Formats: sequence, C-alpha cells, structure tokens
Amino acid sequence: MFLSFSPSVGGHLNPTVTFALCLLGREPWRKFPVYFLFQTLGAFLGAGIIFGIYSDALWAYGQGTLSVDGTNATAGIFATYPSPHLSLLNGFFDQVIGTAALIVCILGIVDPHNTPVPAGLEAFTVGLVVLVIGLSMGFNSGYAVNPTRDLGPRLFTALAGWGSGVFTVKGYWFLVPLFAPFLGAVVGVVIYQLMVGYNVEGEARIQGRREEEESLLTTTTINEEA
Repeated sequence: MFLSFSPSVGGHLNPTVTFALCLLGREPWRKFPVYFLFQTLGAFLGAGIIFGIYSDALWAYGQGTLSVDGTNATAGIFATYPSPHLSLLNGFFDQVIGTAALIVCILGIVDPHNTPVPAGLEAFTVGLVVLVIGLSMGFNSGYAVNPTRDLGPRLFTALAGWGSGVFTVKGYWFLVPLFAPFLGAVVGVVIYQLMVGYNVEGEARIQGRREEEESLLTTTTINEEA
C-alpha cells in the first residue's frame, strides 16, 4: 500500500502521484476519481485481509476490546496516528514535505526526458525511495504520504469494531494524511519542474528540432542527387 507508482506496469497506487501526473498533463483528469476510488478500495481490502489473519491476536492484545487510543491501542496497525509529541500543524508540515520528496523522486524516475534508471529496476527504485523516506521521516506519524493508504484502512477499522474514534481521535487527525499529501504533491511538482523538468524538456525539444532539420536536410540532399 505504500508504493506510489510502478513504472514497469504503469500501476498507480498513490493518488498523489496520479494527481501530480494530472497536473503535468501526463494523465487525464477524468481518470483521477476512478484511480482514487479503487486505490482506497484496495487499501480497504488489504486491511481486511490483515485483520482476518490476526483477528485473534488483536482481540487478545486488546483484552476483548479494539481500542484507538491508550495502552492497548491497535488501530495504529492499520492507519497512521500521530506520536504524543506531534501537533496537527507539525504533522501537516511533515506530510507535505514527505510527499513532496516522494513526488520529486518519482518524477525523476518516470520522466521520459530524464536519464532513465536501468530497465527493470524502476519499481525497485521507487520502493527504495519510499523506504528511505520512511526511515528518515517515519517517527512523527508513520509517513502516510498516501491518502488512500491511510483512508482505506481507517474506513475498515471504523466498520470492524474500532468505531468512529478512528476519525475523531487527536483532534480529527485523519484530515492531515488525507489532505496534506495533495499539497505536498503540488510542492513536489513545482520543485521538480523548476529544478529539472523544464530544463530536460527544453533540451529534448532542441534535440528534436535538430533531428528534424538533419532529416529534412538529408531528404533534400537525396532528392537533389536523384
């Protein structure tokens, strides 16, 4: 559920990546709600499978209850929740920066004008990026950086016995991983385009014009010789 985009198969697993590609005109906006719906559904079903496998352990650990907060809380297994020290504002900033970093790296990997990673290693590289972001930024709240990765399991836990507390706990924390990553995607797109995208696209256009001129010149020379 953490992976964002699989270049090898074209799979979209994170709506912020789909959103970024729509902003760049690489994906039509009409696809975005469809992707978002099924990304959320996939995360929901994934949470259901995990719950089915470990249901006995969850009930035993919670001593007969499924708690969102407190000593025996287990809701954090499925969705992200802030550490005790984290404020909503700091958490929002955390998710914006984490998602921006993710988007910059993924755009660098999938940009057709950029130097490509070795063929077949695209998905591995994306996974490595997610791992690095998690290791460096996961302390605050578990680095959702993916709204559906958080929303799908949260919906499941609300229905499975944890109740509405999954939405109201910590001052309605769930709104942070739901909305902050989209702002992070915008920041990531802007940073990438300013630092890399516009430059490599400009070079690609110049190279394309040179190739067209050379092709035209070659054709003209052949016609004259004929």
